[in-house]
Amino acid sequence: MVETLRAASFLDKGGTGKTTATAHLSVAAARQGNDVLAIDLAGKQGDLAKHFGVWAEYQDAVANDQAWPNIATTFDDSWRTIAEKLGPRAVEDLIYSTGEGVDLIPAHPGLDSLDADLGNIDDAADRYARLERFLDEYVDPLEYDLVLLDLPGLANNVTYNGLWAARNVVAPVEMGPFEAEQADALRQDLEMITENFDVEARLALVLPNKVDTRTTLAEEYLHAFHGEYPESIAPRHIPYSQDIRNATERGQTAFALASPSSTAREACEAFEVNTEALLARLREVKA
Repeated sequence: MVETLRAASFLDKGGTGKTTATAHLSVAAARQGNDVLAIDLAGKQGDLAKHFGVWAEYQDAVANDQAWPNIATTFDDSWRTIAEKLGPRAVEDLIYSTGEGVDLIPAHPGLDSLDADLGNIDDAADRYARLERFLDEYVDPLEYDLVLLDLPGLANNVTYNGLWAARNVVAPVEMGPFEAEQADALRQDLEMITENFDVEARLALVLPNKVDTRTTLAEEYLHAFHGEYPESIAPRHIPYSQDIRNATERGQTAFALASPSSTAREACEAFEVNTEALLARLREVKA
């Protein structure tokens, strides 16, 4: 049986390229021969589904009340009963195929009320372990090589479920003082989870993202991140590329571009190298 690796993309700040990183790391892993499932927990805006060009299809399903069960349902007390009643369809109906070799469980509007629902659960272990139980019992048997979670851009109960379930965090960071503070806060949060709940959580990949090395400030912060996170820093930074934004607007990653710019090619190469490093680190933890 395949031992599924897990990681979650998170930083307590929006706009750092978290979803873009999740999409490109997922595709890079698939291109390297892995079966990959990406799960969008970041909210009803469905950015990961937009990255993979399945947003319109999923929105139609939501509008026609056909997106049930969905990712929010899996956190509910009734999920096991639902899964038993529907059989294999319960999980199969959650998953959408993309055109880039990655399977996807899209975000659902129900995620927006999920944080408050989880907050009503008194037992902390139960509150934070619901996603882990779903992955253990229903996703791992599907034998994916890698499951990547895209978490909300703020620390809430859904986020803590993702951190608890994945134990390994990818933190996309831009080159600035606020991002440096947030990365340090994330490290402290993971230490808190480890100490308080006896669940080992770690920074697996600090990913310098949208880096413009033409500026002295970016070079200085890049050097500082390498010094601060020597064991978890990504081998290659991701350069800023307008082509990546253009690809996203077309519902694809830069890997799918027919005529990528030099910066897009450089970014894809960096994602390939960083994905190899991430997988190696996840396997080392599993060993």
